[in-house]
Amino acid sequence: MSKNIPLNERIIFALDVSSHAEAMDWVKKLDGDIKFFKVGLQLFLAGWFPTIEAIIARGNKVMVDLKFFDIPETVRLAVDQLKNRGVTFVTVHGNDPILKAATQDKNGLKILAITVLTSFGENDMKEMGMTGSVGDLVLLRAKKAFELGCDGVVASGLEADKIREELGDNFLVVTPGIRPGANIEDENDDQTRIATAKEAFISGADHVVIGRPIRNSSDPVALIKKLQEEIKEGLSIK
Repeated sequence: MSKNIPLNERIIFALDVSSHAEAMDWVKKLDGDIKFFKVGLQLFLAGWFPTIEAIIARGNKVMVDLKFFDIPETVRLAVDQLKNRGVTFVTVHGNDPILKAATQDKNGLKILAITVLTSFGENDMKEMGMTGSVGDLVLLRAKKAFELGCDGVVASGLEADKIREELGDNFLVVTPGIRPGANIEDENDDQTRIATAKEAFISGADHVVIGRPIRNSSDPVALIKKLQEEIKEGLSIK
């Protein structure tokens, strides 16, 4: 797997907005500096495939983050709907048969397995009756995804280093829950397992998914440039 990733594709901007028009406003504002965008549930339901096509038509890449979770055949057919549309990443969230079904006929798509959502913490593990740590669960799911033919995983920056140690570099690690250093302890944040962009890349991330910090910034482009400098620093240390 080639890892010659341009700096302007390292940040995947999360287009968590409510309309096609708002999404395209952000794409036009930012795609001089970043070339990778995430379309999640909210935007996909609002804009469907025309939004994805419009983003790609401007020379950008798209991560379709719908976290497919259903019986294996339904997941296989859902992935099939994304083929030949220019999509780069698609996320799947499930057990071994689900992941295996998703990878049967990728046809150029890269399948990313969700490990554990970054809003999920150690207390949640206890409430579900699990005795291990979140890190243990992430690593177990990452190993399974690798064995089943997934191209990578979505995992927090706190677990990326363990995934790299176990699985090496021939596997993608995409990291959400990224916060600028000054805002790392925001008490209103619904993400539990967070890291800075620099920390994520030191730990072995290939891409980081960032939404609200950029959207809420008074100068989104300036923040992107600052984050890209952090990423370069992290990559040089890695």
